[in-house]
Amino acid sequence: MPSSLIRGRYVITHVVDRNAVNIVEDGAVLQRDGLIVEIGAFDDLSARHDVDDVLGGPNCVVTPGFVNGHHHLGLTPVQHGCQDLPLELWFASMIQQRDVDPYLDTLYSAFELIASGVTTVQHLSGWSGAGADQIVADSERMIDAYRDIGMRVSFSHGVWDQNHLVYGDNRAFAESLPGDLAARTAAHLEARELPVFEQLGIFEQLFEHHQSSERVRIQLAPNNFHWCSDDALDALRAHATRYGVPMHMHLLETSYQKEYARRRTGGSVIAHLERRGLLGPDMTFGHGVWMTEADIEILAATGTHVCHNASSNLRLRSGMAPLDAFEKSGIRVAIGIDEAGINDDRDMLQEMRLIKHVHRFPGMGDDVPVSAQIFRMATEDGAHTTPFVDEIGVLALGKAADCVIMDWNAIAQPFLRLDRDISVLDAVIHRARASGVQTVLVAGEPVYRDGCFTRVDRDAILDALAERMARPLTAAEEDRLQLGRELMTHVRAFYSGWLDEEVRKPFDRRNARF
Repeated sequence: MPSSLIRGRYVITHVVDRNAVNIVEDGAVLQRDGLIVEIGAFDDLSARHDVDDVLGGPNCVVTPGFVNGHHHLGLTPVQHGCQDLPLELWFASMIQQRDVDPYLDTLYSAFELIASGVTTVQHLSGWSGAGADQIVADSERMIDAYRDIGMRVSFSHGVWDQNHLVYGDNRAFAESLPGDLAARTAAHLEARELPVFEQLGIFEQLFEHHQSSERVRIQLAPNNFHWCSDDALDALRAHATRYGVPMHMHLLETSYQKEYARRRTGGSVIAHLERRGLLGPDMTFGHGVWMTEADIEILAATGTHVCHNASSNLRLRSGMAPLDAFEKSGIRVAIGIDEAGINDDRDMLQEMRLIKHVHRFPGMGDDVPVSAQIFRMATEDGAHTTPFVDEIGVLALGKAADCVIMDWNAIAQPFLRLDRDISVLDAVIHRARASGVQTVLVAGEPVYRDGCFTRVDRDAILDALAERMARPLTAAEEDRLQLGRELMTHVRAFYSGWLDEEVRKPFDRRNARF
């Protein structure tokens, strides 16, 4: 692989502490064979080393590649015709989504991720109603998309063995429905039921196929507590130990999920999962909006991670995660864009900015997110929630040369005063845009350069996706569209009375999750 110098007016290598990052001014990163071998002043490195290429320049900012710690789909729910609804209703609306070629769909979101500086993605798949063989085939197509574009991917096919539509038994819910809706719903849910051993077999096939890959990792994902029986959770824990892989699990996304867990366990789902041996540095919980102070203490004590999905939580009315409490407890928190960010795209720079601002509660205290904290979430903390933890997240000797090069002029023009109150990193967090991302490297390879993808023809892929989605709905898609619309009223009725008045009454936003 060619060697290169990655040059910047400011090279941001890593977070030092909550309020500071390490910056090499007029610096450069020297990479050979995809690994960082030296970091220092550009003039010194360029004088001592002959390289094949120089990337960036004296008016650029260089950072580690960003990690999207929680991702699902290409075409967004809105593009599929599904409104932003409370999560439990949104599940029903997502029945209406159309069939999409998994390769084209994955590339569509990968274009947006890379263009905003994301070099590694945690892809959580699992909405398919197909059999195991088809799931493996579709999963391989998604992985092929990441391989072809050059991204790193930690891929999981989510495991679930119960409660596929509401937080209750599939058959009991279907039987409660009127007329032929009961039979149609039962058939839809049965198509999504797959024995746990077959779902674990999907993981085994993918793991064996990709275990020697440089940029692909396979891990396990219990979909959510309400979707997994205790037997399924035990089987997942055993598999994670046997194969030495981490797990990622949606958890406590809404108050209804918290109530479900209370009914099932008699208390805290975090305590329940701890008793079953599922907590620790190899577990990441996505969302975690409705955790209590006691839950947070357990996570901190066990070294369990969280992935914060701010846009999704806002769009689906799930609430606001207790980010300040996570930070004070020393919990590593990644950033996940989930299905789509607040702008209905996959823009990590926008998501970082949103997180910094949405948690600025009224008052004069300093318990609000700061730029270095947000930057760490998008880089080092995100890396710790993936199997790539030893390779990515910071710019340091021996690490992979996963880098983002941004145009400093696009951030600073027409005027920007840097001083003790506004730092280089503050400027990046507040003002950087995807349009200012010049080059993105994965393992030293420019996969995006001067606004163009180097491995894949973006326009041809989007044209092919548009052509496919312009076709008339199939009979199966028409049936799902009608089913989703008919079920909405009944799903809403299912949750009537779930939350008592103490939970439903107005509350202080800061303490809402406690």
